[in-house]
Amino acid sequence: MTFKICTIGELIVDFLAKGQNQRFDQTGEFIGPFPSGAPAVFADQVAKLGFSVIFFSCVGKDQFGKMCVNRLKKDGVIIDGITFHRKANTGSAFVSYKSNTESDFIFNIPNSACGLLSFNHIDENLLKDCNHLHVMGSSLYSFRAIDAMRKAIDIIKNKGGTISFDPNLRKEMFEIQEMEQSFDYIMEYTDIFLLSTNEVSYFAHNTGESEQQTMQALLKKGIKHIVVKKGVNGANYYGRDEQNKFTMMNIDGLRIHSVDPTGAGDCFDATFVSLMLAGYPVRIALKYANASGALAVSKKGAMEGTSTLIELEKVLSRSTNNI
Repeated sequence: MTFKICTIGELIVDFLAKGQNQRFDQTGEFIGPFPSGAPAVFADQVAKLGFSVIFFSCVGKDQFGKMCVNRLKKDGVIIDGITFHRKANTGSAFVSYKSNTESDFIFNIPNSACGLLSFNHIDENLLKDCNHLHVMGSSLYSFRAIDAMRKAIDIIKNKGGTISFDPNLRKEMFEIQEMEQSFDYIMEYTDIFLLSTNEVSYFAHNTGESEQQTMQALLKKGIKHIVVKKGVNGANYYGRDEQNKFTMMNIDGLRIHSVDPTGAGDCFDATFVSLMLAGYPVRIALKYANASGALAVSKKGAMEGTSTLIELEKVLSRSTNNI
């Protein structure tokens, strides 16, 4: 099946703490810059798999922006939707590691070039061949970005396309008044929903419902496929079979030495969505997505662990859940 994916949002550089538990309020060493941003990592992973993807974002007319755009272009991402701003710098994030699986961030996004992303940056002509939009919750960082996302959703849905959504919840997002309303809007149009296990309670509205109860309720609202990502513990899938009966499956995770957890969920999303659109069975798409997330944590830098289909096949061929 031929398809083209679109995603929208932040394209930034990361600076990574050299030591674990490095505090932000004390002098310490950081390495970087590394190209980053959740939707940017998603787009890069889609392209590395050999599928068509266009990315909409804004960067500064500076060396950071140039580096990020060149990296995406090299890996095969269509960059026609990226705007260079003269009056704003490329966004950035400083990352400190609490452990091999947890990180803390200081973001400079709202006042950066990608913070200026708006409705006007979404060129309908560039979306004419797209039939799928991936939405990252982390990209809903301003009312302008939310309007841009709504425009893209409307364009894709009006032409019969599909939507995938990863809420990618971060504490900074809850300071944005429009965010919860935008979540409700996006969920109405979502076909594939990908969330992390620690986000389940948010969508259960803290009612104490089990994961399965919460996912069944979301399926009743029209979502077709739901994946709960569990890191090294794999993933749970919820959907409906050909007889429209509720179905659930679990895929075991792959254990790998974690160097940097940033970007693992984005790589998982990109692989699962791409392979589902390509017609792979759910179980196979999940296995490849797990492998993609595992390889992502093996290198420092959110985009440094993106992988090709051949690399994923090699991992799976030698895996007994340990790589």
